Amino acid sequence: MAAKEKTEKKKLGLSSQIFIALIGGAIVGVLIHYFMPEGYIRDTIIINGILYVIGQGFVRLLQMLVVPLVFCSLVCGSMAIGDTKTLGGVGVRIIIFYLCTTALAVCVALSIASLINPGIGISLDAIETSEVTVAESTSFADTLLNIIPKNPINSLAEGDMLPIIVFALFVGVMLAKLGSKASTVANFFSQFNDVMMEMTMSIMTIAPIGVFCMIAKTFAGIGFDAFLPMLKYMGSVTLALVIQCFGVYMLLLVVFTRLNPITFLKKFFPVQMFAFTTATSNATIPLSIDTLTNKLGVSRKICSFTIPLGATINMDGTSIMQGVAVIFIAQVYGVNLGPAEILTVIATATLASIGTAGVPSVGLVTLSMVLSSVGLPTEGIALIMGIDRILDMLRTAVNITGDAVCTIIVSHQNHALNREIFNREDVAPAKK
Repeated sequence: MAAKEKTEKKKLGLSSQIFIALIGGAIVGVLIHYFMPEGYIRDTIIINGILYVIGQGFVRLLQMLVVPLVFCSLVCGSMAIGDTKTLGGVGVRIIIFYLCTTALAVCVALSIASLINPGIGISLDAIETSEVTVAESTSFADTLLNIIPKNPINSLAEGDMLPIIVFALFVGVMLAKLGSKASTVANFFSQFNDVMMEMTMSIMTIAPIGVFCMIAKTFAGIGFDAFLPMLKYMGSVTLALVIQCFGVYMLLLVVFTRLNPITFLKKFFPVQMFAFTTATSNATIPLSIDTLTNKLGVSRKICSFTIPLGATINMDGTSIMQGVAVIFIAQVYGVNLGPAEILTVIATATLASIGTAGVPSVGLVTLSMVLSSVGLPTEGIALIMGIDRILDMLRTAVNITGDAVCTIIVSHQNHALNREIFNREDVAPAKK
């Protein structure tokens, strides 16, 4: 009897609950959209009231923890690594992997879009448009300088992740250098990091409710009507995302670590589902770190550094959307892109991912920079905004998967990967 109850409890774990909430929310959202009459009760009370408040309230609870958790994780991670030479080696390797996977993602996207031709035969009148927000272009020199915080307190208050990362690494290195002289401060960060992780896990217990409300609101608002004229575009983006996630990443995992990609996907699936539903890389940081450490055998001091960094500079899914969108918009407006323009798109989309905030739909804002780099009208963004929410969810799942795979590879290269934890069926938390 006890064994039976234990099995049932295992079947209804958090990942199962989130998946059920995802499906249930989609069904309820579609029913609301098509079978509930428009009016104050449906639009104001249910969709923009109950569903919106609960869904966004859950996301805000997670976002509340992101900055202190990222800061403390990076301080503890760099402090644990201690040796600045080792830290520098990990940093250089992870950044190279992040940039390479992003460039590969753009190439995959451009190749798929060129084969499918999503913009050919599309009538501008058939597509629902939305208001466009255009990003300000920043020079590469300014992008590099913006990494260094002028006021770290201000960066923490505004959630400006790259300056936070730099300051946290500097603090961690100095604490490691001072050793016992700064043990009180070091213990504070270590204990505060444990507090933030515990708070995150507590908030995750209500994840199914938040997920249900977010998905229900999404489908209640758009239904299927907005999808039909954009099926070729959506298919192109989705196919490129699938190839990147299950092809490119898994190939890299096998080539560099000889690990079983099926085992990785099985254990990392709950994180992917969570990223899919929240559509924010930042909110997924705590769950990614916890899964990589306790289920996949990655050293916490490595992933505490690489995952927050990846949520800021490694946006492969976003880059895929931008690559497909460039081809789509060029074809809709009848503009031919030559080899030089294609190379420009690859370079711009890769660089645009650096410093991009890990929040919903930010890829549409940075897309304007990519379009401007090859002379395409930024008004074209309005064509894809109506259906971007669903694609945003997919590409966020790809973003965090890329962060995890690169982290596992770098951890393996630094002899900080526990293969026994990765391969075991029992996924009980590992001892710190």
